[in-house]
Amino acid sequence: MKKLTIVRHAKSSWEYDVIDHERPLTERGITDAGIVSNELKKMSFSPDFVISSDALRAKSTADIFVTNLNISSDIFKQNHELYDFSGEKLLAEIRAVNNAYSSLMVFGHNHALTHFVNTFGNKYIDNVPTSGVVVMEFDIDDWKHLTKGNTVKTIFPRDFRQ
Repeated sequence: MKKLTIVRHAKSSWEYDVIDHERPLTERGITDAGIVSNELKKMSFSPDFVISSDALRAKSTADIFVTNLNISSDIFKQNHELYDFSGEKLLAEIRAVNNAYSSLMVFGHNHALTHFVNTFGNKYIDNVPTSGVVVMEFDIDDWKHLTKGNTVKTIFPRDFRQ
């Protein structure tokens, strides 16, 4: 059994004159990432391995989650291949994960993430929102054999706004 937790980066800003890869988070993005990561903390969430796109907005989101969940920096890696919007590289990177890891957490970007959860999960999600989390389980022993699984939980920031 493999468990995959997909996280879309938090809301980022378009107000700075920087390349897309270097866009920072907005204040709302920082707040939402804190709220959602604290909800995961209440569930005693503890991944075996964490990978994130190396884009600033994804790295910054991952840093918030890693800090709030007390995840060791030893199991956190950045991966440029996850700066992917189609989902092809995302899928390849997940399938390449070491099988010693049963619980994987991935920080990335849309459209790739929404496409992935709808292709490999059993619950349709119109759009994984910024700071959104989708937890999926797969009845496999090898990440290379990733096939359709079960969408077991979603945590979206809008569920916690007043």
